[in-house]
Amino acid sequence: MPGRKVQYFTKKEEEFTDLLIGIGISRIVAKVLVFLANTPEATSRDIERGADLRQPEVSIAMQYLHEQGWVESRLVRTEAIGRPQNLIKLSRPIAEIIDHIQTEKEDEIRKKMVLAQKIRDYVS
Repeated sequence: MPGRKVQYFTKKEEEFTDLLIGIGISRIVAKVLVFLANTPEATSRDIERGADLRQPEVSIAMQYLHEQGWVESRLVRTEAIGRPQNLIKLSRPIAEIIDHIQTEKEDEIRKKMVLAQKIRDYVS
Protein backbone atom coordinates (compact mmCIF):
# COMPACT_ATOMS: atom_id res chain seq x y z
CA MET A 1 0.00 0.00 0.00
CA PRO A 2 2.95 2.40 -0.18
CA GLY A 3 2.20 5.56 -2.05
CA ARG A 4 -1.50 5.57 -1.15
CA LYS A 5 -3.03 9.01 -1.29
CA VAL A 6 -4.45 10.07 2.08
CA GLN A 7 -7.59 12.16 2.11
CA TYR A 8 -7.84 15.17 4.44
CA PHE A 9 -10.97 16.93 5.66
CA THR A 10 -12.53 19.69 3.58
CA LYS A 11 -14.39 22.60 5.15
CA LYS A 12 -17.68 20.81 4.46
CA GLU A 13 -16.46 17.64 6.20
CA GLU A 14 -15.29 19.71 9.18
CA GLU A 15 -18.80 21.21 9.37
CA PHE A 16 -20.36 17.72 9.16
CA THR A 17 -18.09 16.61 12.01
CA ASP A 18 -19.08 19.65 14.09
CA LEU A 19 -22.78 18.87 13.54
CA LEU A 20 -22.33 15.30 14.73
CA ILE A 21 -20.43 16.54 17.78
CA GLY A 22 -23.20 19.08 18.39
CA ILE A 23 -25.82 16.34 18.70
CA GLY A 24 -23.73 14.38 21.16
CA ILE A 25 -21.52 12.08 19.10
CA SER A 26 -17.99 11.95 20.51
CA ARG A 27 -15.38 13.95 18.61
CA ILE A 28 -13.30 10.92 17.67
CA VAL A 29 -16.29 8.85 16.50
CA ALA A 30 -17.60 11.81 14.50
CA LYS A 31 -14.24 12.32 12.79
CA VAL A 32 -13.85 8.64 11.92
CA LEU A 33 -17.43 8.41 10.64
CA VAL A 34 -17.00 11.45 8.40
CA PHE A 35 -13.65 10.19 7.14
CA LEU A 36 -15.03 6.74 6.28
CA ALA A 37 -18.15 8.23 4.70
CA ASN A 38 -15.92 9.87 2.12
CA THR A 39 -13.53 7.04 1.28
CA PRO A 40 -14.25 3.52 0.01
CA GLU A 41 -11.73 1.83 2.35
CA ALA A 42 -8.97 3.02 4.63
CA THR A 43 -6.28 1.67 6.90
CA SER A 44 -6.12 2.71 10.52
CA ARG A 45 -3.08 4.81 9.60
CA ASP A 46 -5.04 6.55 6.81
CA ILE A 47 -7.73 7.43 9.35
CA GLU A 48 -5.13 8.73 11.82
CA ARG A 49 -3.63 11.05 9.22
CA GLY A 50 -6.79 12.10 7.43
CA ALA A 51 -8.90 12.69 10.54
CA ASP A 52 -5.99 14.15 12.53
CA LEU A 53 -6.31 11.60 15.34
CA ARG A 54 -3.83 9.55 17.34
CA GLN A 55 -3.72 5.75 17.10
CA PRO A 56 -5.39 5.13 20.50
CA GLU A 57 -8.25 7.49 19.52
CA VAL A 58 -8.80 5.61 16.27
CA SER A 59 -8.85 2.31 18.19
CA ILE A 60 -11.46 3.63 20.64
CA ALA A 61 -13.63 4.96 17.82
CA MET A 62 -13.29 1.70 15.85
CA GLN A 63 -14.35 -0.33 18.87
CA TYR A 64 -17.53 1.78 19.23
CA LEU A 65 -18.25 1.66 15.48
CA HIS A 66 -17.79 -2.14 15.43
CA GLU A 67 -20.16 -2.52 18.41
CA GLN A 68 -22.76 -0.48 16.51
CA GLY A 69 -22.26 -2.65 13.41
CA TRP A 70 -21.40 0.40 11.32
CA VAL A 71 -17.97 -0.72 10.07
CA GLU A 72 -16.38 -3.84 8.73
CA SER A 73 -12.75 -4.68 8.12
CA ARG A 74 -10.71 -7.14 6.15
CA LEU A 75 -7.07 -8.16 6.30
CA VAL A 76 -4.93 -7.48 3.24
CA ARG A 77 -1.38 -8.70 2.81
CA THR A 78 1.06 -6.03 1.76
CA GLU A 79 3.99 -6.42 -0.60
CA ALA A 80 6.30 -5.25 2.17
CA ILE A 81 7.46 -7.56 4.90
CA GLY A 82 5.38 -7.33 8.02
CA ARG A 83 1.87 -7.73 9.25
CA PRO A 84 -1.15 -7.64 6.97
CA GLN A 85 -3.11 -4.40 7.07
CA ASN A 86 -6.71 -4.01 8.12
CA LEU A 87 -8.82 -2.21 5.53
CA ILE A 88 -11.86 -0.59 7.11
CA LYS A 89 -15.06 0.64 5.48
CA LEU A 90 -18.59 1.54 6.49
CA SER A 91 -20.84 -1.53 6.53
CA ARG A 92 -23.91 0.49 5.59
CA PRO A 93 -24.54 3.81 3.86
CA ILE A 94 -23.85 6.93 5.92
CA ALA A 95 -27.49 8.03 5.47
CA GLU A 96 -28.64 4.85 7.22
CA ILE A 97 -26.18 5.45 10.06
CA ILE A 98 -27.44 9.03 10.42
CA ASP A 99 -31.03 7.72 10.50
CA HIS A 100 -30.03 5.41 13.36
CA ILE A 101 -28.33 8.27 15.23
CA GLN A 102 -31.38 10.49 14.72
CA THR A 103 -33.74 7.81 16.09
CA GLU A 104 -31.44 7.29 19.08
CA LYS A 105 -31.34 11.03 19.83
CA GLU A 106 -35.12 11.38 19.45
CA ASP A 107 -35.59 8.55 21.98
CA GLU A 108 -33.22 10.31 24.40
CA ILE A 109 -35.18 13.56 24.04
CA ARG A 110 -38.51 11.79 24.64
CA LYS A 111 -37.15 10.18 27.81
CA LYS A 112 -35.89 13.53 29.08
CA MET A 113 -39.23 15.17 28.32
CA VAL A 114 -41.04 12.48 30.34
CA LEU A 115 -38.64 13.08 33.25
CA ALA A 116 -39.15 16.85 32.98
CA GLN A 117 -42.92 16.37 33.11
CA LYS A 118 -42.58 14.13 36.19
CA ILE A 119 -40.50 16.85 37.85
CA ARG A 120 -43.15 19.45 36.96
CA ASP A 121 -45.90 17.17 38.36
CA TYR A 122 -43.85 16.74 41.53
CA VAL A 123 -43.56 20.46 42.21
CA SER A 124 -47.15 21.27 41.24
